[in-house]
This record gives sequence, structure tokens and C-alpha cells, in this order.
Amino acid sequence: MIDYSTKINPTLKNIKPSGIRKFFDIANELEDVISLSVGEPDFHTPWHIREEGIYSLEKGRTRYTPNKGFIKLREEISAYLKRKFSLEYSPQKEVLVTVGGSEAIDLCIRALINKGDEVLIPEPSFVCYVPITQMAGGVHVTIKTTAENKFKLMVEDLEKAVTDKTKLLVLPYPNNPTGGIMERDELKAVADFIVKHDLIVLSDEIYAELTYTGHRHVSIAELPGMKERTVIVNGFSKSHSMTGWRMGYAVGPAEIISPMTKLHQFAIMSAPTMSQYAAIEALRNGDEDIEKMRSEYDMRRRLIVDGLNKMGLTCFEPEGAFYVFPSIKSTGLSSAEFCEKLIYSKGVAVVPGDAFGESGEGFVRISYCYSINHITEALERMQAFIKELKEGK
Repeated sequence: MIDYSTKINPTLKNIKPSGIRKFFDIANELEDVISLSVGEPDFHTPWHIREEGIYSLEKGRTRYTPNKGFIKLREEISAYLKRKFSLEYSPQKEVLVTVGGSEAIDLCIRALINKGDEVLIPEPSFVCYVPITQMAGGVHVTIKTTAENKFKLMVEDLEKAVTDKTKLLVLPYPNNPTGGIMERDELKAVADFIVKHDLIVLSDEIYAELTYTGHRHVSIAELPGMKERTVIVNGFSKSHSMTGWRMGYAVGPAEIISPMTKLHQFAIMSAPTMSQYAAIEALRNGDEDIEKMRSEYDMRRRLIVDGLNKMGLTCFEPEGAFYVFPSIKSTGLSSAEFCEKLIYSKGVAVVPGDAFGESGEGFVRISYCYSINHITEALERMQAFIKELKEGK
């Protein structure tokens, strides 16, 4: 009998599975469950994008692509970033096409972090940053953000956490799970901190196209002196409803993109060929699609925030992404207890806030990238759930 416990990398054994997928899996096992747990747009990928992917298959375009991705796609990524954010990147040296934004995050952290290096990670935030840091041998240092500050990253908190071992700051805005954003003046303070301590920034901008209330997303790379210190991660999953196509990218200084490409070259080889053709079409002709989806999300956002506040779950108004992060502290339940009772008694799946870090305890994440009917029914069931809790049932 093989003792596999002695064979598995101990770092991996100590990493907990994603708290997001747990409730997604439970929802799939139960009948009549409304799931607001996963950040996957309910829109189909726009037809003209799907058609380009289909056409590439019909033409037999199924061979490997260059490791960095098709040059035409890298050129379109560069043109998009210049058009949207006035950022200029060399398609040849500063752009890397990846298998989703998640791979780009992994490559950036592994390319930069040596054993013992510290990574500053705002919390609550997406579930992958801490485990990837651990697997790279780094040390994660979490920076708590609060509803009182609209879940923004505060420089005074960064100053308390930085040490001579700090190398990287993860900047996940617009934020998953909170929907918080960082405006230009707030980013300026963070940029000054970065320069002062000679750090690199991993700016996860996968929700850059999804901002509301008149706020245009600002990339920290736009600020003076920051482009040379920033790796931007983005992709097509959220903006173009292309989750299953697995298309992402990273842009940054050639000196960082080069080792990231080396990792990508040996671990992955290249991103899917037909997905790259589809992504070229998305960038060339997809701006109108983005705006239609963003407008729909905005309507859903206002509906769900209003509904949650009316039932007594205090909810910060998100200004980006497609999540709300209401406080459930008034119920007296922990985040996990709330979510378990809700799914088993009312058939509504949401995610406990502590899945995104300890400071998420007392909150739950609810995704509004679902239909109005879906959201309305979920809110009615939650209202009944809250009423029963108050009545002690």
C-alpha cells in the first residue's frame, strides 16, 4: 500500500479548497435552487464573436500558436489599452496571451516571488492570490479593507504592513467580492507608497469594463512612474461573457513579461487557437456588446442593493464588478451558518464572506450577473428567510 501522504507536496496539502465552489456544488446537488454564487455572466458570448471561433474551426485553424499568442491579437490588445486607458505596450515584447486571467496572475507571482518574499494582498479579495503566493514559496500579508471605507485600500494600512521583505502588491480593483473601486486620487497615494518602497504591482483589472455611477476605471499604470512597476492582468471572461473560452492576458515591462513567457512556454505552451481568433473579433468589434451588458448589470445592481437594504441586510453600494457584499451580522449567524441555512431552507446559494479572507466574516457575496427574474425570486426567498430568523423559527 502506497502512503500518498508522504508523496504529495505539503504546501498543496495545507491549502484549503475554494470556498466559492463549495456552495456551487451544493446547489448542483439540490432541486429548485437559485444560485447567486458564481461570477459567470448569464449572457451568451455575442454571436459575432462565437461566429469567428466557429469560422476558425471550419477553416481548419487548429494548430499551435506562438507562445505569446498571435501577433494580431497582441496588437489588438495594445490598441485596446491605448484606446481605453492611453497606455502603450509593445505587442512584441510587453504583451502575453494566457489561458484566462488566472494563469496570468499565477505567472506574474511565480516570476517575481522567491522563497520568503512578502506579497501584500488586500482582503476581502479573490480567492487565488494567497494560495498562488504560498505555492510560489512567498509569504502573504493581508491588508484588511472595510465597508466604512468602501473597501478601498488605505495607504496607512499598507505602511503598517510593509517590511524590507515586501516585493509585490496585489491591486484587485474593481474588487471581487466587494464591488469596491479605487479612484485616481486614491491610486495616486498608493503609487507614491509603491515608489517609496520600491515595489512591483500586480493590477488585476479583469472587471475594468464594469464600473458604474459615472466612474471610469483608472489603471494605476496610467499614473506617472507606475507603468514600469506594474503588470496588468485582464481578459475576456467578464467584459465579453467569454468564461469558457479561457482567454486572458498580461501586459507589463518586457523584463517581467519575458520570464512570465518562459513559465507559460514550459507549463502551458500557448492559449487555445480558436479562442484567440474569437478574442481578436471581440476587441475589434465588441465595444457595443460591453456597453449593453454593463447597462444591464447596472440595473440589476440597483435592484439587488435596494432589495437587500429593505430586508435589513446593510449593503455597501458597489461601484464596480458584478457583486454585492452585504453584512449579515444583524442575523447573529456566522457567514457559513447563514449560507448553509439559506440554501437548505430556501434554496438560494450565496458565498460566505470568509471565503475571501478572514475579514470577510460577517458578510456574504452575492453575484448579480443573473437575470432580473432570477434575482427577484432570490430576493423574495431571502426576505422570507430573514423574516423567519427574526421570528425565531
